[in-house]
Amino acid sequence: MIRTFFRHILESIKSLRRNGWMTISSISAVAITLTLLGIFLTIILNTVKLAEDMENNVEISVFISYGTTKEEQDELEENLKNIPHVASVEFSSQDDELDRVKESYGDVWGLFEQDNPLLDVFIVQAKEPKYVKGITEEAKKYKKVVHKATYGEDLSDKIFSIAEGVRTWGLIGSGLLLFVAMFLISNTIRITILSREREIQIMRLVGAKNGYIRWPFFLEGGWIGLFGSIIPIGLIIFGYPEVYRVLNPVLLRSNYSLLAPGQFMIQISAILAVLGILIGSLGSIISMRRFLKI
Repeated sequence: MIRTFFRHILESIKSLRRNGWMTISSISAVAITLTLLGIFLTIILNTVKLAEDMENNVEISVFISYGTTKEEQDELEENLKNIPHVASVEFSSQDDELDRVKESYGDVWGLFEQDNPLLDVFIVQAKEPKYVKGITEEAKKYKKVVHKATYGEDLSDKIFSIAEGVRTWGLIGSGLLLFVAMFLISNTIRITILSREREIQIMRLVGAKNGYIRWPFFLEGGWIGLFGSIIPIGLIIFGYPEVYRVLNPVLLRSNYSLLAPGQFMIQISAILAVLGILIGSLGSIISMRRFLKI
């Protein structure tokens, strides 16, 4: 059985060489399709990552009322830390808030030459974006020392909605493109098999069993899928780090980032290689069924 399996492997490789132009055509079609799929998956996965960064950058601002004593402020900080699902609580003084406003808008109308009109504030981070609203409502309960608690509801809710939409439509889009890739690749393999109908019929006439006929074509489809995945994998391995090098420093200024090349490239490369082999092999088996019917 092992000897037969290795014979099938050798036959599949010889068949690739004998049918040179059809093999090149099939590999090219697989390469183009998987390249489009790889680019699309790279864009979608990074878009989802940026959407998650946007969610995670949403902060809860708990403004401290004027006249709050140091003891009351410390008590409020402890109470905020004890709210479920709070990741961190950071104090930002009036002066810190003033510096942030100046950095964002400049010293508009010379207002900041006068007394600082801003409030001290606690910046609260939630463990997960879905807890932001609940934590804000809990913070509002400390009315004696809390002037206002907000997470920028209107804008933040839009960000959460966009992030959810990106995840949902990204998954749907990936599924549709995967279906298209399977259709195109399997049809290309099918054309290759159809061109060799005579060869299959001769093997049947001399008494070869269906399994014996099927195996070389199954392996051949796998080889075509594997070789077709080399080009898109190469583009990902050599192209994505350059894109990351150019774009990521710009995004980091706003606390966003792309997926780091290392693990991401390994995962995408593995997905493309496995998809190529599976679709190529299955395409061969499906295309041969009509020839193996008695």
